[in-house]
Amino acid sequence: MHPIINELEKEFMKKEVDSFEVGDTVDVHCRIVEGEKERVQIFNGVVIAKNGGGINESFTVRRLVQGQGVERIFPLHSPRIDKIVSKRRGRVQRAKLYYLRERVGKATRLREDDRENYKLDTKK
Repeated sequence: MHPIINELEKEFMKKEVDSFEVGDTVDVHCRIVEGEKERVQIFNGVVIAKNGGGINESFTVRRLVQGQGVERIFPLHSPRIDKIVSKRRGRVQRAKLYYLRERVGKATRLREDDRENYKLDTKK
């Protein structure tokens, strides 16, 4: 890319990004505006995909609500995202977990990653 564009993008990127990977169960704290009031809404679920890079990086979170699957795509560097809290590490062997869309109930569970040396690298 062009170096001037890279400098502009760096200004809008978050300095500290919470570490999480595909397969992790996360709580995404989003700021919601309702009329004149602003509040934080928590969307919790499993990260099924990460896409893009730099300022355009996004991730998809899936959860079940009353037996119905709900997915949301969040821009990682959005000012509307307060924080991302990783609740549980999932041990997966794929980069995209789209196969979870066809599964229901206990079949959607992922193995928990209990390796001690498991460290996520957020710097690319």
